[in-house]
Amino acid sequence: METLRKPFQGVINIIRFNWHFYLLSIGITTVLWVFSFLKTPIHPNFTLIPAFFILLITIVSLLVSTYVYDVSNLYSLKWLDDKSIDSSVIINVNAGFDETSSLLKKKYPQSNLSVLDFYDPKKHTEISIKRARKAYPLYPGTLQINTDKIPLKNKSATVGIAILSTHEIRNDKEREFFFREMKRVLKLNGKIIVTEHLRDFPNFLAYTIGFFHFHSKKTWKKTFQEADLKVSEEIKITPFLTTFILEHA
Repeated sequence: METLRKPFQGVINIIRFNWHFYLLSIGITTVLWVFSFLKTPIHPNFTLIPAFFILLITIVSLLVSTYVYDVSNLYSLKWLDDKSIDSSVIINVNAGFDETSSLLKKKYPQSNLSVLDFYDPKKHTEISIKRARKAYPLYPGTLQINTDKIPLKNKSATVGIAILSTHEIRNDKEREFFFREMKRVLKLNGKIIVTEHLRDFPNFLAYTIGFFHFHSKKTWKKTFQEADLKVSEEIKITPFLTTFILEHA
C-alpha cells in the first residue's frame, strides 16, 4: 500500500522547524566542553556534567519523537479501526500544520471531509509553525476559521478529529468555547476525537521543561466538561500520547 509519509518524516520535521533549539543546544554543549580543557579554578566536572546532561536530554527527546511520530501507529490511524466511527462527515482540525487530512481521506475515501485551520499569526507566534506552513501547502479546500466560530451548520458532522492541534489554544476560556462550537456542529450520536501529549511524568522524562507546552489531563477534562462533552473512552496510542473520545454529555 502506498504510504503518504516518508521514513523519519516526523523527527526530521521537528529538527527542521525547531533547528534554533538544537543549534543552541549544540553551541552550549560545545562551549562547556571546550571550557573544561581551559586552565581555570573551576573543576572540569562542573562544565562536563552540564554538557553531558544537555546532550542527553536532546538525544532522548529526539529518540522519543522518532518513536511517537515515525514508529508508532499514530499516523497509520489503525487505532481508529475499532472505535465504531461514522466517517460519513468528518471535520479535521489543525493549528496551521496539517499532517492528517490526506491520511484521513485515504482511510475514509467515501467521507465528506472538511478541514479547519484555526491558525492566527497574532496568537500563534511560534516560529516552528511559520516554518511548517512555508514548507507544506494547505490541504485543498481548507477553511481558515476563528476559534470562536466554526462556519458549519448545527449537527452536520458525524465525527470531529483534532490530532496534536488544540493544545495551541492556550487560553482556557477560548479552548472551552471552541469545543462548544465543535459540539454544536456534531450530530447527537457523533464523536470528537482529541489526541494530545499531556503534561505528565512520561512527557516530562521525554521533553523535560518542554512538557509545559502541553496541558494536563485535569485541564483537558475541565475543558470538555465546560463544553458539555463527556469522555466516553480514553486510550493510549503510546505512553506519551493520550486520545480522548468525546460525546454529547
